[in-house]
Amino acid sequence: MNSFLKNYGSTLALLAGLAAGGIIGLTSAPAALAVKPVGDLFLNLIFVIIVPLVFFSIAASIYNMRESNMLGRVLGWVIVIFAGMSVVAALVAYAGCLIYNPVGGIDQSKLLGSLSGQVGGGSSSIGEIIVSALTVPDFHLLLTKSNLLPLIIFAALWGYGTSAAGEKGKAMAGFINSGTEVVMKVMSIIMTLAPVGLGCYFAGVVNEVGSQFLGGYVRAFVLYIAILVVFFFGINSIYVLIAKGGSGLKAYWKNMIAPSITAVATSSSAATMPVSIEAAKKMGVTPAIADAVIPLGTNIHKDGSVMTGVIKAAFLMCLFSRSLTDPGTILAIIAVAIISAVVLGAVPSGGMAGEIFICSLLGQTAEHQNWCRTILHDDFKCLQPVHY
Repeated sequence: MNSFLKNYGSTLALLAGLAAGGIIGLTSAPAALAVKPVGDLFLNLIFVIIVPLVFFSIAASIYNMRESNMLGRVLGWVIVIFAGMSVVAALVAYAGCLIYNPVGGIDQSKLLGSLSGQVGGGSSSIGEIIVSALTVPDFHLLLTKSNLLPLIIFAALWGYGTSAAGEKGKAMAGFINSGTEVVMKVMSIIMTLAPVGLGCYFAGVVNEVGSQFLGGYVRAFVLYIAILVVFFFGINSIYVLIAKGGSGLKAYWKNMIAPSITAVATSSSAATMPVSIEAAKKMGVTPAIADAVIPLGTNIHKDGSVMTGVIKAAFLMCLFSRSLTDPGTILAIIAVAIISAVVLGAVPSGGMAGEIFICSLLGQTAEHQNWCRTILHDDFKCLQPVHY
């Protein structure tokens, strides 16, 4: 019994907190509003630790990997694997759209007619979007969770520069390695509050947005949930079996529950990152790999967003009576979903930019594109990942 509690006690506490929060959110709006500040307090503590966690862990990992000649090999494989997994996610979502048409049962003429005359806003060029995704114009803008990808790039350069400085960089190497240890200890202290903090936050979220699950397009929502279940339990298990076999699969699911609960409760990849790093190390992942790959994956490994992008693009294609079986359409939907999720998703408030990019795929008139933006932005909120 003691061994069971040692291995699963924190997970059970998280589950209990999440369940209690969900019940409070569904049954008592006053109670949900009363406890929500506690959840906001916990989430703010998590967000405060994100910037130092990313900087120290990435800089230290790049330094240590370069010192051990691992850097080129690791980063090369990370890019290849993330790209491959994004393609798999897009293909799974596309297959789901072929099986279960997201537009079925919807009066297309009535929907488009109700949106007639809506005016959409302007959009940035692709070049401007890429620049804003990768860089910021001033140093202080790195010190915010809204610019994690530029921070990751800066931290990687800092770690590389520390290694390239040789003996003169040893003091900085000690600082970033020591900083990594300290920030991980602070993170573990904050995470002891997770059962109460996540429970209170989830109570507020359920109270505020629970009714949204009844609106929007139910078919698209049902399709998305079905695809997520297949991907989360099936495809992820296949990945782990390929990488580490049966022993790896057991370790994966033993330690994956806490990050999953945190992700469901917060809808934030950034908030999930600290507990994901901790879980990866418990699975047996080398600390240098976990510290480097997970923060990077937070920004460019977005399988859920890729699948959402496929469903949005397929929905609009069907809405305008475009065939989903045309080879050019298939490639276009997959490409636009990956770009909108991985590249544009890294931009602060990049969700709308991604939707604009998806709308341009239709090749319709400007008025049609304005309709599309309204459909995606207003009616697909229940499918939108929340990025803090």
